[in-house]
Amino acid sequence: MKPALQLRLHQQLALTPQLQQAIRLLQLSSVELEMELRQALESNPLLELTEIDGEDGEDGSTVEFAGAETATTNGEAVPAETAPSNDDSREEQRREELNGDTHGDGMDFEFGRSNDYGSRNSDDSDDYESQDQEPEDLRDHLLWQLNLAPLSLRDRAIGATIIEAIDDDGYLHETSETLRENLATLHHVSVEEVEAIRHRIQHFDPLGVASRTLSECLRAQLDAFDMATPGWAIARELVCHHLETLARNDRTRLCRLLHVSPADLDTSIALVRSLDPKPGAQINPSKAEYVAPDAYAFRRNGRWQVSLSPNCQPKLSINAHYTSLMARAQRDDASYLRGQLQEARWLIKSLQTRAETMLKVATAIVHSQTAFLDFGPEAMRPLVLRDIAEQIGMHESTVSRMTTRKYLHTPRGTFEFKYFFSSGVSTIDGGAASATAIQAMIRKLIGDETPARPMSDQALAVELNRRGIEVARRTVAKYREALHIPSSNERSRFS
Repeated sequence: MKPALQLRLHQQLALTPQLQQAIRLLQLSSVELEMELRQALESNPLLELTEIDGEDGEDGSTVEFAGAETATTNGEAVPAETAPSNDDSREEQRREELNGDTHGDGMDFEFGRSNDYGSRNSDDSDDYESQDQEPEDLRDHLLWQLNLAPLSLRDRAIGATIIEAIDDDGYLHETSETLRENLATLHHVSVEEVEAIRHRIQHFDPLGVASRTLSECLRAQLDAFDMATPGWAIARELVCHHLETLARNDRTRLCRLLHVSPADLDTSIALVRSLDPKPGAQINPSKAEYVAPDAYAFRRNGRWQVSLSPNCQPKLSINAHYTSLMARAQRDDASYLRGQLQEARWLIKSLQTRAETMLKVATAIVHSQTAFLDFGPEAMRPLVLRDIAEQIGMHESTVSRMTTRKYLHTPRGTFEFKYFFSSGVSTIDGGAASATAIQAMIRKLIGDETPARPMSDQALAVELNRRGIEVARRTVAKYREALHIPSSNERSRFS
């Protein structure tokens, strides 16, 4: 074959550096975005950060929706109403409305970007908290008590070894022989000495720590009660020898084994229920996680509104001083400054695109989930990424990136964008109910059930079917387990 030149026409999507940067910024959380911009400010001399002036709606981008649709909750349609928009309220009034008026009658929408809730008084010294101090955990709490106890250095070494082996629930799974071997390099101790110190630690706060079994843990707590406490003797017999029968809630067998009346048994069971099966958990507080909302949904004058947080789009600008140097700079310096100028413009444009996309997504979510904002989780509508993508005219992948680690503050709480998305289950009238709404209904049904006769999964499915939701028992069991609610048999054990 002879070499030849051929011309071909074809279309190809090319990800330019600017497009790659815009896509990457979409999926960043607010914390990650702050770190990204901090690096950009350090590396690019033409970028500078300007202070946010707090002007309401300074960019003028506002989207308003007339309430032309109806929201459906529990099979009933709620008609939309119109209400005039009034934007002249002060900051304090807006904060009050954010925390109140969640059940107004209007269902119109007015969405805009503002700085309503972004400002805080940095001069108030009472708002500062120590962020460096770690919360005290169970082991620190026990070691503090060990150091206060009148013990020898040898016994304290044994106690410290025991405490280090206790898990977060307060239980000790290591044998005394293993603990003795761990101490061999420091002291030669016997198993009896280890057990003696362990029994002493069991009476530390919280009572029952360093126990190896549930029975031993509950018994240690009961021993701290006065023996004259009503039901104490029977309760101790229960935790020592009849925990399995008690777990099965076999009251008839327990009355026969213990030779007590049902009334006396109920008193003893109530005493057992007052004990803590995981004493260590109360000294292990989870570290608080703080979330800065990216957008706010609030109701004003009967209209749901959405505004972006001012931190969502930091105010970056081009440094005028360095820009003026480009005209009289040498060739290499001018080339460098032009490159930095182009990158700065790309970044500012990408940030603007990110903010606009977030506003569109938050607007579409609130527009679709107005029933949730008005009536709660039971009114959540089925929603998938495709629905939002079609509303705002973007690809599903863009919506997926924008809903990751972005948070919307509402009068009902702060939720990740993804919380508002769930699959649908068919209803008898041909509609659909979201999985979130069904879970909320299951939680409410279980919360209202009679403790002595908890509802089974089949009974829950029948009740949901009666309410018009076609759901099987296996689906109810799946949703119940997702809510971390035990089965009816387990719920009836200590009823």
